[in-house]
Amino acid sequence: MSARRFSLDTNVLVYFYDARDLAKQAAAQQLVAEAAARDCMLGLQAVGEFFSVVTRKGILTHADGGREALNYLMTFPSFAASLEAHRVAAREASAGRLSYWDAVLLRSADEAGCTVILSEDKRDGLRLGGITVRNPFGRTGLSAAASAALAP
Repeated sequence: MSARRFSLDTNVLVYFYDARDLAKQAAAQQLVAEAAARDCMLGLQAVGEFFSVVTRKGILTHADGGREALNYLMTFPSFAASLEAHRVAAREASAGRLSYWDAVLLRSADEAGCTVILSEDKRDGLRLGGITVRNPFGRTGLSAAASAALAP
């Protein structure tokens, strides 16, 4: 395990294919391509959410969405949610600190040894256990946090 192990949230995986914001699409494509050569893991939850979002929003057909979900699973090592991740999620959600599914993903990434998750839809700097949320998108491309995650 690397001290720099990180994960990508669903929104990064979706932006890779979403041409409605070309700047974010380009940044996501760069991030995913470079992450494949780094110590990056994907949550099975994020891959499932990717399929759901891209097919529901018409970004990809079901056939293409399934093929690309499989591509993510073949490209990146993955982690699943544990019983403990769900316990933490129930506590965090009932206390109003996080949504249930955000807490499951963060706790699962933490259990997999990730120290950072790159996500646009959670508060930058948010921490849960040993993992920190960092926004991967800057004004003109990748953020400094994303660049740091990709550093060798």
